[in-house]
Amino acid sequence: DRVDFCTFGNTKPMRVRVVNQYNDNHDYFYVKKADASRIYGLELEELLSPNHINFLVHEDTLIEEHIIGVPGDDFIKEFLPRPDLHEVRLAKEFIKFNERCFVRLLGDMRAYNYVVEVTPDFEQSQYRVRAIDFDQQSYEGRRTLYLPQFFKNNFPVVKLCTDLINVETSKQYQREERTLIKRRLNFALPRVQHLRTCMCADQISSAEKTYQLRKELAKLHNDFRFMLCHSMGEITFLNITITLGLTGAAAYFPEGA
Repeated sequence: DRVDFCTFGNTKPMRVRVVNQYNDNHDYFYVKKADASRIYGLELEELLSPNHINFLVHEDTLIEEHIIGVPGDDFIKEFLPRPDLHEVRLAKEFIKFNERCFVRLLGDMRAYNYVVEVTPDFEQSQYRVRAIDFDQQSYEGRRTLYLPQFFKNNFPVVKLCTDLINVETSKQYQREERTLIKRRLNFALPRVQHLRTCMCADQISSAEKTYQLRKELAKLHNDFRFMLCHSMGEITFLNITITLGLTGAAAYFPEGA
């Protein structure tokens, strides 16, 4: 029905509107140039997050379905000041979103790179924060770039979290989210293992960024095994192993560890 050329984003995607001729219902899909980080990010989102996403890859072309929700920057501007906002629920969800991003090393979650799904409940609304851009999966060298809390345009939500949620409760939410991620990983273990094999053998970022990230995570976790990693894939799955406390076939350790 219509094709829009989008000037935002580094891939300049095309947005295609597909209309059902029978009932005029329509859906949007994005056609993008495929790159390794984005595809790995989509796979990890499907396997480890509470969200499902449909996408199709053919050679160097990627088709993603549109993810419905209020863009994060619009939500902060228009919804955050509203009196009917359930602040504690939103704060809890942002803490869990922050944890999901760090565990699987999804970077660059500025406010315009995620959406907030608002679901009206019988009392008050529920919130789900969802990433919509995955091109910075395991790509950057700085550890803080994998934590949405450190981006300036997320500060209003971060302030909400610090004002309403104490440290112990925040840690409880982090533990809850890690438990859920671990459950999803074990449920989809064969797929995760195939992805791990491919991702660990791939060089998806520069050597400089890889060395910087492994050094920062080694210091954070106080674990020298990060220094044995030679790819972003190895760093990612070692970070997943350590943060989730994985053992056995689900765990990954670099050669020599």
